[in-house]
Amino acid sequence: MPNRMPLWALYTIFLSIGFLFVTVMLTYISNQKLNELRTDQAVLAYLDMPKSNEISKDLECLAKNIYWESKHEPFEGKVAVAQVTLNRVADSRWPDDICGVVYERNKIYSKVVCQFSWVCEPGKITKKTHPELYAESMRVAKKVYLENFRLPSLHDALFYHADYVNPRWGKPKIIKIGRHIFYRDREA
Repeated sequence: MPNRMPLWALYTIFLSIGFLFVTVMLTYISNQKLNELRTDQAVLAYLDMPKSNEISKDLECLAKNIYWESKHEPFEGKVAVAQVTLNRVADSRWPDDICGVVYERNKIYSKVVCQFSWVCEPGKITKKTHPELYAESMRVAKKVYLENFRLPSLHDALFYHADYVNPRWGKPKIIKIGRHIFYRDREA
Protein backbone atom coordinates (compact mmCIF):
# COMPACT_ATOMS: atom_id res chain seq x y z
CA MET A 1 0.00 0.00 0.00
CA PRO A 2 1.55 3.28 -1.07
CA ASN A 3 2.22 5.95 1.55
CA ARG A 4 -0.39 8.58 1.28
CA MET A 5 -0.03 12.06 2.59
CA PRO A 6 -2.48 12.80 5.37
CA LEU A 7 -5.39 15.00 4.41
CA TRP A 8 -4.42 17.70 6.93
CA ALA A 9 -0.96 17.97 5.31
CA LEU A 10 -2.52 18.50 1.86
CA TYR A 11 -4.87 21.05 3.36
CA THR A 12 -1.90 22.91 4.94
CA ILE A 13 0.04 22.95 1.66
CA PHE A 14 -2.92 24.28 -0.33
CA LEU A 15 -3.66 26.84 2.35
CA SER A 16 -0.02 28.03 2.31
CA ILE A 17 0.01 28.28 -1.48
CA GLY A 18 -3.28 30.24 -1.39
CA PHE A 19 -1.97 32.56 1.31
CA LEU A 20 1.22 33.16 -0.67
CA PHE A 21 -0.79 33.87 -3.84
CA VAL A 22 -3.07 36.36 -2.05
CA THR A 23 -0.06 38.10 -0.46
CA VAL A 24 1.73 38.45 -3.80
CA MET A 25 -1.42 39.77 -5.50
CA LEU A 26 -2.15 42.28 -2.71
CA THR A 27 1.44 43.55 -2.85
CA TYR A 28 1.26 43.89 -6.63
CA ILE A 29 -2.09 45.70 -6.59
CA SER A 30 -0.99 47.98 -3.72
CA ASN A 31 2.18 48.94 -5.57
CA GLN A 32 0.19 49.67 -8.74
CA LYS A 33 -2.22 51.91 -6.84
CA LEU A 34 0.63 53.71 -5.06
CA ASN A 35 2.34 54.38 -8.38
CA GLU A 36 -0.93 55.80 -9.75
CA LEU A 37 -1.28 58.04 -6.68
CA ARG A 38 2.30 59.27 -7.01
CA THR A 39 1.50 60.63 -10.45
CA ASP A 40 -1.90 62.03 -9.46
CA GLN A 41 -1.67 65.85 -9.45
CA ALA A 42 -4.03 66.25 -6.50
CA VAL A 43 -1.90 63.95 -4.38
CA LEU A 44 1.29 65.69 -5.49
CA ALA A 45 -0.23 69.04 -4.56
CA TYR A 46 -1.22 67.66 -1.16
CA LEU A 47 2.28 66.32 -0.56
CA ASP A 48 3.73 69.74 -1.46
CA MET A 49 1.49 71.53 1.03
CA PRO A 50 3.27 73.09 3.98
CA LYS A 51 3.32 70.95 7.10
CA SER A 52 1.62 72.13 10.28
CA ASN A 53 4.88 73.22 11.94
CA GLU A 54 5.78 75.26 8.81
CA ILE A 55 2.32 76.85 8.82
CA SER A 56 2.65 77.71 12.51
CA LYS A 57 6.06 79.30 11.92
CA ASP A 58 4.76 81.27 8.91
CA LEU A 59 1.74 82.48 10.89
CA GLU A 60 3.95 83.56 13.78
CA CYS A 61 6.27 85.55 11.50
CA LEU A 62 3.34 87.12 9.65
CA ALA A 63 1.49 87.99 12.87
CA LYS A 64 4.62 89.60 14.35
CA ASN A 65 5.09 91.67 11.20
CA ILE A 66 1.44 92.75 11.23
CA TYR A 67 1.71 93.59 14.93
CA TRP A 68 4.91 95.64 14.80
CA GLU A 69 4.09 97.35 11.51
CA SER A 70 0.39 98.06 12.03
CA LYS A 71 -0.89 97.19 15.52
CA HIS A 72 -2.80 100.49 15.79
CA GLU A 73 -4.04 100.49 12.19
CA PRO A 74 -7.58 99.55 11.09
CA PHE A 75 -8.37 96.00 9.99
CA GLU A 76 -7.76 96.91 6.32
CA GLY A 77 -4.34 98.35 7.22
CA LYS A 78 -3.35 95.13 8.92
CA VAL A 79 -4.56 93.09 5.95
CA ALA A 80 -2.61 95.38 3.61
CA VAL A 81 0.65 94.86 5.55
CA ALA A 82 0.09 91.09 5.48
CA GLN A 83 -0.71 91.21 1.78
CA VAL A 84 2.48 93.15 0.94
CA THR A 85 4.44 90.54 2.90
CA LEU A 86 2.86 87.69 0.91
CA ASN A 87 3.22 89.58 -2.37
CA ARG A 88 6.93 89.76 -1.67
CA VAL A 89 7.07 86.02 -0.98
CA ALA A 90 5.59 85.48 -4.45
CA ASP A 91 8.09 87.90 -6.07
CA SER A 92 11.45 86.41 -7.06
CA ARG A 93 13.40 89.36 -5.66
CA TRP A 94 12.62 88.37 -2.08
CA PRO A 95 13.00 85.11 -0.14
CA ASP A 96 10.36 82.50 -0.95
CA ASP A 97 9.03 82.10 2.59
CA ILE A 98 7.28 84.47 4.99
CA CYS A 99 9.91 84.44 7.74
CA GLY A 100 12.64 85.00 5.15
CA VAL A 101 10.85 88.09 3.84
CA VAL A 102 10.06 89.45 7.31
CA TYR A 103 13.56 89.04 8.70
CA GLU A 104 15.51 89.83 5.53
CA ARG A 105 18.43 92.17 6.09
CA ASN A 106 20.65 93.68 3.43
CA LYS A 107 23.97 95.39 3.83
CA ILE A 108 24.24 98.58 1.78
CA TYR A 109 27.37 100.70 2.08
CA SER A 110 28.27 99.15 5.47
CA LYS A 111 24.78 99.81 6.80
CA VAL A 112 22.31 97.03 7.62
CA VAL A 113 18.89 97.72 6.10
CA CYS A 114 15.84 95.69 7.05
CA GLN A 115 12.79 95.21 4.85
CA PHE A 116 10.60 96.04 7.85
CA SER A 117 11.94 98.68 10.22
CA TRP A 118 11.02 96.91 13.47
CA VAL A 119 13.39 94.02 12.64
CA CYS A 120 16.40 96.37 12.87
CA GLU A 121 15.22 98.11 16.03
CA PRO A 122 17.14 96.83 19.06
CA GLY A 123 14.92 94.94 21.48
CA LYS A 124 11.78 94.96 19.33
CA ILE A 125 12.06 91.30 18.35
CA THR A 126 12.14 90.18 21.98
CA LYS A 127 9.92 92.96 23.39
CA LYS A 128 6.62 91.86 24.93
CA THR A 129 3.50 92.33 22.88
CA HIS A 130 0.09 93.57 23.99
CA PRO A 131 -2.00 90.34 24.16
CA GLU A 132 -5.21 91.71 22.61
CA LEU A 133 -3.45 93.56 19.80
CA TYR A 134 -1.25 90.54 19.07
CA ALA A 135 -4.31 88.23 19.04
CA GLU A 136 -5.91 90.55 16.47
CA SER A 137 -2.73 90.46 14.38
CA MET A 138 -2.78 86.65 14.53
CA ARG A 139 -6.45 86.61 13.41
CA VAL A 140 -5.56 88.80 10.44
CA ALA A 141 -2.55 86.60 9.64
CA LYS A 142 -4.79 83.51 9.60
CA LYS A 143 -7.41 85.23 7.47
CA VAL A 144 -4.87 86.39 4.88
CA TYR A 145 -2.57 83.35 4.90
CA LEU A 146 -4.98 80.47 5.45
CA GLU A 147 -8.22 81.84 3.99
CA ASN A 148 -6.54 83.79 1.17
CA PHE A 149 -8.39 86.99 2.12
CA ARG A 150 -7.11 89.89 0.00
CA LEU A 151 -7.81 93.54 -0.73
CA PRO A 152 -8.26 93.60 -4.53
CA SER A 153 -6.59 96.98 -4.95
CA LEU A 154 -3.35 95.66 -3.44
CA HIS A 155 -2.81 92.58 -5.60
CA ASP A 156 0.52 94.01 -6.83
CA ALA A 157 1.52 96.13 -3.82
CA LEU A 158 5.12 95.50 -2.79
CA PHE A 159 5.99 98.60 -0.78
CA TYR A 160 4.52 100.91 1.83
CA HIS A 161 5.61 103.50 4.34
CA ALA A 162 4.06 105.60 7.07
CA ASP A 163 2.56 108.90 5.97
CA TYR A 164 4.95 110.88 8.16
CA VAL A 165 8.03 109.85 6.14
CA ASN A 166 8.97 110.57 2.54
CA PRO A 167 11.40 108.02 1.09
CA ARG A 168 11.25 109.66 -2.37
CA TRP A 169 10.80 106.29 -4.05
CA GLY A 170 9.10 107.58 -7.17
CA LYS A 171 6.95 104.46 -7.28
CA PRO A 172 3.29 104.54 -8.35
CA LYS A 173 1.02 105.10 -5.36
CA ILE A 174 -1.90 102.70 -5.02
CA ILE A 175 -3.79 103.76 -1.90
CA LYS A 176 -3.50 105.16 1.60
CA ILE A 177 -4.94 103.03 4.39
CA GLY A 178 -4.72 104.40 7.91
CA ARG A 179 -1.23 105.86 8.34
CA HIS A 180 0.37 103.79 5.52
CA ILE A 181 0.73 104.59 1.84
CA PHE A 182 1.01 101.56 -0.46
CA TYR A 183 2.87 101.36 -3.76
CA ARG A 184 3.40 99.03 -6.69
CA ASP A 185 6.85 98.58 -8.18
CA ARG A 186 6.06 100.20 -11.55
CA GLU A 187 3.13 101.44 -13.61
CA ALA A 188 0.66 98.70 -14.42
